Amino acid sequence: MTPRRNRNLPYRRCIGAFLINREGRVLVGQRADRDEPAWQLPQGGIEENETPLQAVLRELAEEIGTDRATVIGEMPGWVAYDFPGHLAARVWDGRYRGQKQKWFALRFEGSDADIDLAASERPEFRDWKWVPVDALAALAVPFKRQVYETLVARFGPLADAGQAPGAPLHLRLR
Repeated sequence: MTPRRNRNLPYRRCIGAFLINREGRVLVGQRADRDEPAWQLPQGGIEENETPLQAVLRELAEEIGTDRATVIGEMPGWVAYDFPGHLAARVWDGRYRGQKQKWFALRFEGSDADIDLAASERPEFRDWKWVPVDALAALAVPFKRQVYETLVARFGPLADAGQAPGAPLHLRLR
């Protein structure tokens, strides 16, 4: 029997990082806790007394071992998704119905050698790769797919701008 989701539970407040390299590709990581393919963008919780901007920079350093990035865009508002029934009771001891995320687009300013998944005490990813923006949503687990489609629509132009010499790196997304 599938557990019912509790709509009265709060969403966990998180950030997400849409990290774009010089070729206009986006970084995804293979979750360390899954044997099957489970690629996702870096994301994580916002700590007490931390702004979303501070959280995204901290999470990048924690999850992929680098701070070599500059924020170039911010999603207006928050994007939420519910955990599917089979995960809802297990994830964070069933305290949340899902996640409410503030997303940032960042330009990666380092080299691939700057990415170090082993830098974390508890690595969340066991592998990583750069993917074309238009392939991103298809890699997402089904319950996150709509969020990723929204991100591609909103931040995709920033990835395209990164491929053109002399193109502006900062676009207003509001």
